[in-house]
Amino acid sequence: MDQSLNDTGWRGSQEGWLEAAYHSLLDSGVDSVKILPLAKKLNLSRTSFYWFFKDREELLSALVARWRDKNTGNIVKQSEAYAESLAEAMLNVFDCWLNTDLFDAKFEFAVRSWALQSDELLAEVQQADRIRLEALKRMFMRFGLPETTSDVRARTTYLVQIGYISMQSMEELAIRMKRIPEYIAIYTGEVPQQRELDRFFARHGYRPG
Repeated sequence: MDQSLNDTGWRGSQEGWLEAAYHSLLDSGVDSVKILPLAKKLNLSRTSFYWFFKDREELLSALVARWRDKNTGNIVKQSEAYAESLAEAMLNVFDCWLNTDLFDAKFEFAVRSWALQSDELLAEVQQADRIRLEALKRMFMRFGLPETTSDVRARTTYLVQIGYISMQSMEELAIRMKRIPEYIAIYTGEVPQQRELDRFFARHGYRPG
């Protein structure tokens, strides 16, 4: 664990404990998210944990809330962002796949792996999937597509991305950027305008070469 996560106070902070739990989850899975190992990583006493969380279950619930608020919340937000065309709306959603401040793919993988051990969390993940799919469906419908078409296109868009995450597929940025216009055309039925792509590339600091 990065020493920067340590708190100068003798009992740390709620965010410090949560950040340590997050890194443990990503590195070693949910079974590693335990109070004593986290205390050792933070160089804090075990009892200081209880200033911020009632028990381990409350810490795990806070991790789930963090995942839900960030990953689901930002997909919904991006699907509702202003766009002049459906292609541009989809590029707004694609911001999530390239900007870890909007969507944390490693966190997504860790939570989905954890859900294999927990029926309760699996229900949370399934609910998140429904919310995300419904948001994408509404986006398509906003641009005039029929409900059934919107549903299928939403599923195509979302399930491909979850496949990327589940398979831990890695692409060089240049390769992914080259593929994105084709993905947009397949998902939306629209070829993105160059000005829309230019704005998208600029947001991600990419210059086609």
